[in-house]
Parts: sequence; structure tokens; C-alpha cells
Amino acid sequence: MNDKYKILFNYIKDLSVEIPNPEALITSRNNIGKYEIKVNISSKPLKLKMVEIVTKLTYTDPKNNKHKAFFEIQYATVIDILDPQLKKKDVEKIILCDLQTEIYPGLEKKFLNILHSSGFPNLEFGQKIDFVKLYNDKFN
Repeated sequence: MNDKYKILFNYIKDLSVEIPNPEALITSRNNIGKYEIKVNISSKPLKLKMVEIVTKLTYTDPKNNKHKAFFEIQYATVIDILDPQLKKKDVEKIILCDLQTEIYPGLEKKFLNILHSSGFPNLEFGQKIDFVKLYNDKFN
């Protein structure tokens, strides 16, 4: 049982799937293995010890191809901080590491379902995002 925070709810806050034309779909299908996933995490304090965390995943072609697709999901999670004595560093770890590790498998599944429905039926992301490593790299 987690005694530091509780997830109250989460939802897709914003979604972008951009495939401008058939050429972009064909080119993207041929190059989808070269696309890169990037993550960005932001947070905003709310009232009553609640925090809104937005995890943004962007899946793009790193090359400047003329015909390419663009995919982005912003997934919001609202948590309640259960321990009012937590220090700022502890809350940062919850937001950037603990919560992300907890929600990411479901977020990835939702994002992949959208991409599958957008014309990329067999797409799988290669390497999983290691939020513990990202957090440790950032703060150590």
C-alpha cells in the first residue's frame, strides 16, 4: 500500500495524430522503426494537497522527412499527497519516478492502441522508459 500519495483519477488531456496525406502514411510506415519516443513531465499544484501531473509522450521521426507522421499524447493524473510532511524532493520523486513507473504501462498501451488504429497495426515501442534511471541520472 502506498502511503505517500493516492491516484484520484487520470485522463487523456490532449491527443494529436497528424498524418497529412497518403504519402506521409506510406513513408511513416516504412520509417516507423526509426521514430523516437520522448517524454516530458510537468506538474501543477491544486487545492487540498492535490497535484496534476501531465505526462507527455511524443513519437516522431527525428529526420527532417518531407512526408512524416506526428503523434503526441498528454496524459493527466491527479494525485492526493497523503503525507503532509513530505519534503519537496520527496514530492519530486513521486511525480518524476514513482507515479510514472506506476502509470506508464497503461499509458503506453493506450498510446499504442491509438497508433494501431491510426494505420500502424503492428507497431510496438522498442525499449521501455526507465523512470528510475532517468530520475537518478537527473539528480545524481
